[in-house]
Amino acid sequence: MAKRINLAEVQPKALVAMLSIENYLTETELDSQLKELIKIRASLINQCAYCIQMHTTEAIKIGIEQQKLFALAAWQESPLFSKTEKALLTLTDEMTLIANSGVSESTYQQCLELLGEEFVAQAMMQVIMINAWNRFALATKMKHA
Repeated sequence: MAKRINLAEVQPKALVAMLSIENYLTETELDSQLKELIKIRASLINQCAYCIQMHTTEAIKIGIEQQKLFALAAWQESPLFSKTEKALLTLTDEMTLIANSGVSESTYQQCLELLGEEFVAQAMMQVIMINAWNRFALATKMKHA
């Protein structure tokens, strides 16, 4: 396999811009466990092993039970997720697979009712960012050291 470019080296300003958004996200008030569930779910959909490994490790560190992590692949059928988690996972799925049918009105309204505008906006930015990182890692075939 031919070596891929290192985007961080070739376009360092782009990495700085992405890290700026990432820094914003670390400062948001959205619960850290919800953030990690979003990151893992999008990474599962995108089949980004690099990000799955990184974020499942982080999820365990912050107290997310392994059983819940195992169930993320089939979260719709699992009783382990709260109503809020299910709403955000639906939003994550629909945003990650945006070309399929966009974000439905019912998903948007349910998230808005459960979380309010500020937290929905923060969750949306989290989904956007993890999808960007997934593409960054997959396009360059990033590997863990």
